[in-house]
Amino acid sequence: MRKEQRLNRRKFIAKSTALAAASIVPRHVLGGSGHISPSDQLNVAVIGTGGQGIVNIKKLLQHSDVKITAICDVAKFWDNSDLYYRHNGGRGPAMKAIEDHYSQAGSEGHHGCKVYVDFRLMLERSGKDIDAVVVATPNHVHALASMAAIRAGKGVYCEKPLTYSVYEARRIAQAAHEAKVATQLGNQGHSSDDIRRAVEWVRDGAIGKICQVHAWAGENRIPTFTERPKETPPVPEGLNWDLWLGPAKERPYHPAYTPLLWHYWWDFGGGKLGNFGCHTLDTAVWALDLEHPTLVEASSTQLSKETTPIAATCHYKFPARGAQPPVDLFWYDGGIRPPRPDCLEPERNLPRNGGSLLVGDDCAILSGVWSGSPRIIPEKKMREYDQPQATIPRSRGHHRDWIDACKGGPPASSNFEYGARLTEIVLLGVVALRTGVTLHWDGPNMKATNAPQIEPVIHGHFRKGWEI
Repeated sequence: MRKEQRLNRRKFIAKSTALAAASIVPRHVLGGSGHISPSDQLNVAVIGTGGQGIVNIKKLLQHSDVKITAICDVAKFWDNSDLYYRHNGGRGPAMKAIEDHYSQAGSEGHHGCKVYVDFRLMLERSGKDIDAVVVATPNHVHALASMAAIRAGKGVYCEKPLTYSVYEARRIAQAAHEAKVATQLGNQGHSSDDIRRAVEWVRDGAIGKICQVHAWAGENRIPTFTERPKETPPVPEGLNWDLWLGPAKERPYHPAYTPLLWHYWWDFGGGKLGNFGCHTLDTAVWALDLEHPTLVEASSTQLSKETTPIAATCHYKFPARGAQPPVDLFWYDGGIRPPRPDCLEPERNLPRNGGSLLVGDDCAILSGVWSGSPRIIPEKKMREYDQPQATIPRSRGHHRDWIDACKGGPPASSNFEYGARLTEIVLLGVVALRTGVTLHWDGPNMKATNAPQIEPVIHGHFRKGWEI
């Protein structure tokens, strides 16, 4: 991107917006440091090489039995320097990272990485050289790219949330099951020992019956907007704006949408809940076997038809599941946090950047935003607790588990059967926020029995030629 374009973007953000109130995948080499034979090699393509796409590329390059054979992005260059990732993305930086790695490693059998702008052409022209695909596009393209890869018989790792709409989540889960491909949702905390310990504690009855869950995200740290920009600046050189829009309705390019800012526009993302829900709700959904809520309601700061609110809360009601009692689950974002639990020591505070709280009889399990560092509170209960033997198999790493699944190993633990269920719960809160409607939810039939008018939001919009 030219210097003046980068400065114009910074100027726009500074002028037009205001700031509102990890995964660790260990390096693992199959068979030691020796040469990996072609029969053991997994050829991976990456769709979306912006912020998280570059992160995924770096993670994949840690595994010597993986070769990145193709990349695809609608932009030659993404300037993320003003935003969360602080590193550049796009086809150019992605290719440099890949070629530098293989050059330094002196990798045998690396014959270059093909570059594409359209993932459909990539799968059509290079499909024989691809075993599996990583999808790290904006949310509104997740389902389209994942479905194309599934239909081509490729394993799929898709960033969270799995899809943009509830309907897409159902379709993707079904398609992956029927195609019998290896899948993994990109909620990296799901592969940690921490979340496994917390789930084991719940199953062991460490805090008794759990009837209430609280989960929250930190304050907004990137620009937020309320109205669609009226200016129509030129599309930056090297960006295919029509392909970036994909299934979304047509609109002129503007730097208010991308990179990364798309999270906060309803047509492309789902706000804080859509961005962090699959991380922060993971412990509760897994430990408590949550599936279809019967009621979802939400409230927020000023609601816009275009953009997500600065701060919001959601309330889900889940029915009893066998011997487990009904659960009320509460979500908070934009600086709002749950009421301080009685079992939290006076000198301690809830994590500011997000976390979850599973409330039991007279104590609770407190975890961080990626299900990290779980503790039973009060700490006295933690010290007294005789922890059970591990019952959930430990992970070798979020990407590693998916790689192994692609090569015929056991399914990854956040495969699309689980990932779609988690995503659907998150997206129902997004629907309630966006529409302002309390949902009386009929999960098996995928409809709000009291509000048929919101079906288009549940289903999602597909521009002609981009139907799933």
